[in-house]
Amino acid sequence: MDELLSMLFSSDEEELHVLDSMAYLLMFMALCTFFTLLFENVPYGRYATSRYGFPVNVKFAWFVQELPAISVPLCLLLWATPAKTSQMPNQILLAMYFCHYIHRSLIYPFLIRGGKATPVVSFVLAFVFCVYNGYMQVRYLSHYATYPADWITHPCFIGGCGLWLFGWLVNVYSDHILRNLRKPGETGYKVPRGGVFEYVSGANFFGEIAEWAGFALAGYSVHSASFSIFTAVVLSSRAVAHHKWYLAKFEDYPKSRKALIPFLF
Repeated sequence: MDELLSMLFSSDEEELHVLDSMAYLLMFMALCTFFTLLFENVPYGRYATSRYGFPVNVKFAWFVQELPAISVPLCLLLWATPAKTSQMPNQILLAMYFCHYIHRSLIYPFLIRGGKATPVVSFVLAFVFCVYNGYMQVRYLSHYATYPADWITHPCFIGGCGLWLFGWLVNVYSDHILRNLRKPGETGYKVPRGGVFEYVSGANFFGEIAEWAGFALAGYSVHSASFSIFTAVVLSSRAVAHHKWYLAKFEDYPKSRKALIPFLF
């Protein structure tokens, strides 16, 4: 892996410049995605249509599209020189990243019950994003990120880790609620209840946005910030679309619920 990277980049400075550029490009893509999603729902799940390509089995799609978020970083850690992994902040941030994606790729897909197929366009875009972001996040943290000696006691790091843990728990528990809405043999949609779903329609999205906002606060870099911003743009659009859909489909849907942020939005 070191040999491959040395072929691609003439120096560490050049690779770091590329990583920085990737982060700014992801922010630009977040801006483009924001304006696109004002007029179009993310073509996924209940909003999937045939114009986004042939359908891919949802379990297969989740497993394969998220797998590069683990496999690419593991290659970087095992077969490249991880110059910064001896530092505690870097270790904790890497653990946060892997904790999410081990669950999302190796556990979550096999717990899915039913679920609509994923259009191939969405599948491919998610796969590309996981390769792109997996390299950017883990290469920066393992090889370039340098933090002050007392960073783990800094309010940004402590607060970011706490926010990440809160978001991860909300995300996992909300997915559990959604999986168990239907009893065996039942079909159709139901109103999710319990947990943060009592306050917002997109509790699972709220949790994941909080996760990566905490990661960005603790990581304090343009790379983690770009990931957080892109995630917030995509998932907030899904939350708003879900909220409108629930209100239109269920006459008794709780009117006090917000779309994404409890009591506010």
